[in-house]
Amino acid sequence: MPDTITMQLGLPVEYQDKTYTNLTFRKLKAKDLVASDLVDGEVRKSIAIFASNAGVPMGVIEELDLDDFERIGEEIRPLLGKLVSRLAGQAADVNAAIPTSTR
Repeated sequence: MPDTITMQLGLPVEYQDKTYTNLTFRKLKAKDLVASDLVDGEVRKSIAIFASNAGVPMGVIEELDLDDFERIGEEIRPLLGKLVSRLAGQAADVNAAIPTSTR
C-alpha cells in the first residue's frame, strides 16, 4: 500500500487566489478524524477529513467538481481506515441522492 496518493483533478479549483490542479493524500492520522468532529453533517465530515488529510482548507474540497469529489473517496480508500472508508463511501454516494432534475 502506498504512503501517499496524488490525484490529478479533472477541473482545477481556484480558492483564495491559489489554483489547485492536484491533491496529495497521505495515510490517515487521528488528527484527520478530529477535524471531522468540528463540523456537522456526514458530507461535511468527509470534506473535513479529506481537507485535513491533503493539508488544504475545507473550501478547496468544497469547490471540487462533483466527479473529482467522488473520485477522492474511491482513489484514496487504501489510505483510509475502515470507519473513514465507510464515511467516504457515503459522501461519494451523495450524487445518487440528488434528484435527476437538478443534475
